[in-house]
Order: sequence, then C-alpha cells, then structure tokens
Amino acid sequence: MPLADFASSAEAFGRAAAAFFDHLSDIRWTPFALALLCLAGMQLARAWAWRNVLHAAYPGVRISFLRLSAAYLAGAGINAILPAHAGDVTKVFLVKRQIPDSSYPAVTSSFLVQTVFDTTVGLLVLFYAVSQGLLPEPPRLPDLPAFEISFWAEHPQVFLITLGALLLAIAIGIYLLAHRVRRFWDRVKQGVAILREPRRYLREVASWQGGGWLFRFAAFWFFLEAFGIGGSVGNVMLVMSVQAIANIVPFTPGGAGAQQALLVATLNGPSRSAVLSFSVGTQIAMAAWSVFLGFAAMLLVFRTTDWRGLIRQAEEDRDKTDEAQALPDKDAGRPARGAHSGA
Repeated sequence: MPLADFASSAEAFGRAAAAFFDHLSDIRWTPFALALLCLAGMQLARAWAWRNVLHAAYPGVRISFLRLSAAYLAGAGINAILPAHAGDVTKVFLVKRQIPDSSYPAVTSSFLVQTVFDTTVGLLVLFYAVSQGLLPEPPRLPDLPAFEISFWAEHPQVFLITLGALLLAIAIGIYLLAHRVRRFWDRVKQGVAILREPRRYLREVASWQGGGWLFRFAAFWFFLEAFGIGGSVGNVMLVMSVQAIANIVPFTPGGAGAQQALLVATLNGPSRSAVLSFSVGTQIAMAAWSVFLGFAAMLLVFRTTDWRGLIRQAEEDRDKTDEAQALPDKDAGRPARGAHSGA
C-alpha cells in the first residue's frame, strides 16, 4: 500500500508537470523574472544573517561574505537535487574551511541558530492558514493523492510512534555526546553565542531573516501573478503554509507531489489545471534557479562543479575530525572518552 501511494504521488506530479508545459506559453515572464530575483535576495539575506552569527562565535576573525554566500548557494542547490537537506552538510563544510581553528559543533550550531526565527514565523504562517480555514480539514487528508500526507493521515499511530522514536533518538544522542565528548558543549555554546545578546541577535540576525521572509513572500506573489492565479495575502500565505507542510517529511526533493495535492485541494477559484501548472511550474523554477545559482557559485568561487566531490570531502573531513578526537587529549593528559559527532 505505501508503495502504491508513493507511485500515485509520483504519477500526480507527472500529470502536474504535463499541465505546466501545456500552459508554458501563458506565463507572464516579467513577474516570473522578478520572482527569481526575490528568491536570490532571500538567499543572500539569510547568508548575511549566518555571517553575523559566525562573527559573534568567532570575534576578530575575518569571514568573507562572498565565500560564505557562495557556500550557502551551493548548499541550497544541492538541497534542490537531493532530499533530506543533504546540502546543509556541504554548507557547513565549506564555511568551516574558511574559519581557522573552527569546529563542526560550533559551525553547525551557528547554522541552526536561524531555525529559532524560521520556526517562529513558520508556525505563525501555519496558524494563519488554519485560522482562516485555508487548509483541508483532517478527514480529507487521507484522500489526498500524496504519499507523504495520505500515509501519515491514514496511520496516525505510526506517525506518533515514528515521531516519538525520532525525539528519543535525538535525546539519546545528545545525552551520549554530553557524557562522552568533553568540550563538545563548549563549542556548541560558542556557535550560538549571539543568542546570549538578544538586542544584537534581533539587529543582526532576526532582522535579516525577516527581510529574507519578505523576499520569499514577494517571490510567491510574483509567481502567482506570473501564472495568472492572482497575488494576494491569502494566496501567498496558503502557498507558504503548503510548502512548509510538504517539507516536514522530505521524502522527495522539495516535497514534490505533496505540494500539488494540497494546493489543488485548497486553492479555490482557479481551475485544477491552472493550479497544477502554477504549483509544479513554481517548484521546477525554484529548484532549477537554486541549482543554477549553486553551480555558478561553486564554479566562480570554489572553481569546481563536482558537488558529489564536495559532499565526499565533507564526510571525509568529518571522519578525520572524529579520529582526531579519539586520540589522547594533550590538554587533559588522558585519552578522550569518545569521538564527537560532526555536522
């Protein structure tokens, strides 16, 4: 049954792609281009926010925004190709190489600082969509032709067990790291140092992330205009909510399939083919644009387009770090009690 649901979701995405190419001549290209520019602005604003987090973690160290933004774009491009946010590992690896004497726990935790603001805004967007009745009612969820949604909706007990097991695994991992790795938590605290300065955090991180969310809002507005759906606050909030839900369990890159099913069920007014054309067209455009920007950044700044090699180097560098942590600790004069986890 899960395989059949997954195949149905893939088939639905294929039909949506066909609808998009059938309506290709109807796209308004000026708002389409403006949407892509807004997406680039969103990525750069988020990269600047991350740079400020790293400045707080490593004061006095010069961090090139050009190279950091290139790493951010490269990771986003890889995320558009592979599911489960594989590009984030590459982001952390490329940025760590820029900062002398930096550590994976500190750089990784600095990257995760952005989730504080993103989670808050994401929940507000979702609350708005629910309060306005924009999302489908729970009884309709199992009938949606999207594996990521229908499977969990049909098996709520499995969802709760899976979620509980995931949280338990995270808790155990944190416990083991806390007891087996000396200095690990010191490095994690170093990465989130800016959170201890609320005013600085709001000024240098949250404000830039807020700007990134405004760019994202504008991008979806222009996409809606480009595909003839019509930009409005309600439509944009609905699209952003659907995207957030589809990415909760990223079985496919960008939640392909789940987004189309949710938008067809919730976006009232336009025809089904128009909604499918908008949904898959926007998803293809965002993925292709991310890949283009990512590969351009890798080529122009890092002089390579071998994204698989970058992921492989990140894994090898992490393994070397693990081995180094397993060697005797010179400062303590005794063997380390365990190896620490990388990115």
